Amino acid sequence: MGENRERTILLVEDNQDDEDLALRALRKRNISNPIVVCHDGAEALEYVFGTGKYAGRNVAEFPAVTLLDLKLPKVDGLTVLQRIRADHGPN
Repeated sequence: MGENRERTILLVEDNQDDEDLALRALRKRNISNPIVVCHDGAEALEYVFGTGKYAGRNVAEFPAVTLLDLKLPKVDGLTVLQRIRADHGPN
């Protein structure tokens, strides 16, 4: 109670060079939020909905920002966005 935690940034990126670039840009701007990196759309959905390897994650703690590549393996970025919007609405 009274805990002031910074909200997580979710980075969904399958290309290591692009991931490194995004992380470097965030560090350069002194962004101190915790960053979770998912490497495909299926993993991103597991994180958002607290399933699979993220089972038990408090899904009420929704990321402050999601940086989402649109061309992802397994589940493409547009499908990830549609699934998130269908469940969480446009808030």
